Amino acid sequence: MRILNRAEMISLYVDGSCLENQNVSKDTPAAWGLVVVKGDNGLGKGTGEIIEEISGVVVTSSESDNYLGAEIGSNNTAELSGFAEALRWLLVNGDETPAVIRTDSLYAGNLATGKWKAKANTKLVETLQTLWREVISICDLEWEHVKAHRGHRWNERADHLALRCAQGIAPIPLSFWKPGQR
Repeated sequence: MRILNRAEMISLYVDGSCLENQNVSKDTPAAWGLVVVKGDNGLGKGTGEIIEEISGVVVTSSESDNYLGAEIGSNNTAELSGFAEALRWLLVNGDETPAVIRTDSLYAGNLATGKWKAKANTKLVETLQTLWREVISICDLEWEHVKAHRGHRWNERADHLALRCAQGIAPIPLSFWKPGQR
């Protein structure tokens, strides 16, 4: 499926961050960032208008209302959680507007669509795939891979939001932030 009118679509940029991506556990600081943009052309120059910026930690407690199935905090669970949160955003806010999720994680995109089979994080991937199916039943949706840390403005912003959330500090306001600034 290809979305023809990119000026009218919603672009959702997602990224994940993990501070200690070795010897990960339930308590490893990991987080995701999401930047929702209207009218972006996807070329990385920062076109379009930001509708919303959101970030959050990877939830590993099944007791939490925001639990998506992650058992540990890791870079992979952060990427998957960010992708899932983008899908949740579309279910609540996206109506039937065509959308594209842009991520630097081939892992998250290919697992979400079922192109790859999960060998780990199976509960989280199951949630992610269920969300993908729900969203594609109500709107045109695709995902695209963007290269990480190459100056793609909105991908860099999602990375900034995820890293700052994992560090437990507030992001730099967009008006002061420059791409590549972590």
